[in-house]
Amino acid sequence: MKAISAPFLLAILAIVLLLGPALTACGNNLDELPSEEASSTPDPVETVAAVRNPGVTDGKITFGQSAAFSGPAWELGTNMQLGILAAFQEANEAGGVNGRDLDLVALDDAYEPEAAIANTFELIEDNQVFALIGAVGTPTSRSAVPVALDADVPYVAPFTGAAFLRETRYSNVVNLRASYFQETEEMVARLTEDLGIERIAVLYQDDSFGLAGLNGATRALSRRDMEPVSVGFYPRNTLAVKSAILKIRDDEPEAVIMVGAYQPVATFISWAKRAGMEDVVFITISFVGSNALAKFLDRDGENVFVTQVVPFPTDDSIPIVDSYLNALEAYDSGASPGWVSLEGYLAGRLAIEGLRVCGRDVTRECFLDSISDFESMELDGFGLEFGFADNQGSDQVFLTVIGPDGSYRAIENMREVFP
Repeated sequence: MKAISAPFLLAILAIVLLLGPALTACGNNLDELPSEEASSTPDPVETVAAVRNPGVTDGKITFGQSAAFSGPAWELGTNMQLGILAAFQEANEAGGVNGRDLDLVALDDAYEPEAAIANTFELIEDNQVFALIGAVGTPTSRSAVPVALDADVPYVAPFTGAAFLRETRYSNVVNLRASYFQETEEMVARLTEDLGIERIAVLYQDDSFGLAGLNGATRALSRRDMEPVSVGFYPRNTLAVKSAILKIRDDEPEAVIMVGAYQPVATFISWAKRAGMEDVVFITISFVGSNALAKFLDRDGENVFVTQVVPFPTDDSIPIVDSYLNALEAYDSGASPGWVSLEGYLAGRLAIEGLRVCGRDVTRECFLDSISDFESMELDGFGLEFGFADNQGSDQVFLTVIGPDGSYRAIENMREVFP
């Protein structure tokens, strides 16, 4: 074996002397460094809770929302989300619900059924949400609800009054609002009883939402031995209303019930008034998005009626509205109050109440049972009643009208507008 030279040994010794303190320091601090195992292993308490009950951890409950955040109905999804988040923040700042904060994961479906299906799978399987809340629309809900039902995931307070969501086969659905049948019944009652109108036409969006409203209007008219004098439609997510205007105008209605979203409905009204229908009474359904409708109509909005399913959103003499306004101001001081975000806030409050009753041992089953067991519930004075084979909390329908300045006012009788 070749002998090691003295200069080489001296070099080795110098290196050891120089690095020795650093190596010692590293050795002394090894126990302070996170091990690979520690950095990749979740908290066992959180893991057990998530596996046993998706969406629930020791400190948080996660909800999911698929809604329109783009496209012609984007203001509906945005405002539903706004109200839900205001309610969730209000609860979180008060210590959460039974010690847990509430979180919302929201995905954009652009008011398209195929996207709603994909989003629902993603929220349930990838995001592992506890429940779905604040979906927007009938066609999207019709596609998403079976997915949620198959996974035993609650489907809470969708922004739609469609009849199929009130069917007992959908045991996972909790409806907050009055149905489209109830809204269209109120429309026909006010037109016929208040104004004595007999010739009523219907414009509807050509999908399950529009057909639900058309069926409701036809049923309300049939109860009075009447039928629509004309029926027109337009394709969803378009402004293609010209053919409907020409068809309805030619049948000379005194009033038109409109079942659609704000942009096509506003386009229909504006163009119809320029096509010789300036003396026709126009009335539309709550789903339209009242604030957005008034904005798009501008000067053409005067005397347009809208049915609502929640109270007037600026009337702070109503306790639930006062709570909503305070929560909205705390969450986003620049946000304008509106019916859609108020409905979102009520949806959030309904979910909070269901969780509160379950206590710390919250499960999806307990959550649904706690709501259905409420024969009578009050959210700061806003009454909800559920019961056997009744998954709809509110039956209230309110009437509003746009004034000459573009703002809404609540009315009881159409004679207040047309004496």
